[in-house]
Amino acid sequence: MQVNIKNLIDDVQCYKTVRELRWPDGIVCPPCQSKHVIKRGFDDTEPARQRYECTDCHTRFDDLTDTIFAGHHQPLKVWVLCLYFMGLNVSNEQIAQELDVDLSDAQQMTTQLREGIIKKSQK
Repeated sequence: MQVNIKNLIDDVQCYKTVRELRWPDGIVCPPCQSKHVIKRGFDDTEPARQRYECTDCHTRFDDLTDTIFAGHHQPLKVWVLCLYFMGLNVSNEQIAQELDVDLSDAQQMTTQLREGIIKKSQK
């Protein structure tokens, strides 16, 4: 019997962990850095992904805004597992096989993870 490791990872816990690591002192608006932020429901396609609105600049954002995870077709738990396998020094080929993704996707993900989770602002 083969177990799909992606089924062992909880989406809610992944998003909770991202929030805790990204904003250890509370949610902050990515553009203006204000802490005056209110919750605005959840994403339609990913129910564990919280949406927010800044009451100062009125920007709407979510847990993944301005991170390397935003705008990709792979779910957050696949990224988390990829990072886990990288920590075990698993090859891109093995990561692709374990996560059931194309090798090119695994290579792109590992490259981006090595470069950093949060996008650096342009000066």
